[in-house]
Amino acid sequence: MIIKYLLSHHYQPVLYKKGTVIYEPGAQPKAVYFIKSGEVRMVTVNDDGKEFIQGIFKANQYFGEPALLVNKPYLAYTIVTRDAEIITVNKDQFFKLLEEERSFSMDLIKTLSDRLFYKSMMLEELANEQAEHRIITLISYLFKNLEKDAVLDITRQQLADMSGLRVETVIRIVKKLADQKVLKLQRGKIIKLQI
Repeated sequence: MIIKYLLSHHYQPVLYKKGTVIYEPGAQPKAVYFIKSGEVRMVTVNDDGKEFIQGIFKANQYFGEPALLVNKPYLAYTIVTRDAEIITVNKDQFFKLLEEERSFSMDLIKTLSDRLFYKSMMLEELANEQAEHRIITLISYLFKNLEKDAVLDITRQQLADMSGLRVETVIRIVKKLADQKVLKLQRGKIIKLQI
């Protein structure tokens, strides 16, 4: 809905190619980014160069607003993972949008609450030593609004990067869960069953 609103108010999407970094840690926030198409991942990188995925954003989602709202530097990289059309809304325009579009303001509150819940859940899971428990919790969360037999559009590497586990560990756990009929694998994709 917000994308249609922005387009109808003459905001223009810009094409970003896969691999483009939209912003880096330490940069001052100047805008919020609305995805018309494509995909962007938000990652932090530790001293060893290991990425930890903070979020994956797809069409009709947006990112960059927490830092903008509190006027603090970005803490993560945002990298285009699939060619994306993105509408950039600068700070003044964003605050005007919040004032004028009550439904968007409510959507923002819900979006920020969902992200806070996810971060709290993952923090608890990262403290959990049981890798299988981490993966089950993460997959359950990712499937939360999807129907039975829905396909999870995420790679094992992304699950590893989101959970702080090695990709080999994630592959082993996902196969075990499939063998136990907790989930189903179809051409490498995870299908929701009973999680």
